[in-house]
Amino acid sequence: MVPSLDVLGRLSAALGLDESISREVRDLLVAVEAAPDTVELSDEEVPAGAVLDEAVRSARLVRSFQCVVLPAMLQSAEYARHVFASAPNSTPAAVGQAVAARVERQSLLYEPGRESVFVLTEAVLRTWPGNPSLMLAQFDRLLAVESLSTVRLGVIPWRRAVPVLPRHGFTLCDERAVVVESFSGERVVDDSDEVAAYEETFRRFEEAALFGAEVRELLLRVMQEFREMEDFATR
Repeated sequence: MVPSLDVLGRLSAALGLDESISREVRDLLVAVEAAPDTVELSDEEVPAGAVLDEAVRSARLVRSFQCVVLPAMLQSAEYARHVFASAPNSTPAAVGQAVAARVERQSLLYEPGRESVFVLTEAVLRTWPGNPSLMLAQFDRLLAVESLSTVRLGVIPWRRAVPVLPRHGFTLCDERAVVVESFSGERVVDDSDEVAAYEETFRRFEEAALFGAEVRELLLRVMQEFREMEDFATR
């Protein structure tokens, strides 16, 4: 049994949790409630993204570049729900289980001995599903994760030219494989020459990105724009 959102809100207030942590806990609750415990999914029902999640679980060094969608490990539960629901032939049961599994695997970000590097274009921050409230919660998560010692989060801003025109996002798992996501599934590449080419491409994107205080400033600026949109929508 899990607590209701009302009970969770009272517990958060009693414990003095700040808003960003409270939102993360609410996301976890939503994911758990949405995931059936006993439904067995066929291979066809498993939504795109499951292969990537498993590849990330086994890696000690994860490097992800994304130009449209947020990296899997940074997605809030509601954002991830939109990602999985957009896959062809997705079902509510499959989406619920995939969201819960993805949120659970995000605990890997906190494990000592792991390193995660994420590079996004600013377009990722401005390509959004749902509503401004969803994105405000998502920005809270990005800011919280960016502060972790095991994570480097970079963004290539609009004002800076990209070193390579991005054709798609990709995730490097250690130095042994790269996972490329598409609407219909994922392609895992383990050819050493191709992996090396992706590593070089990632290095170039990483060099163009803002990190640290500069990326926090950018995140807060875009977040404020979503806050203004939310305020306008509720007038």
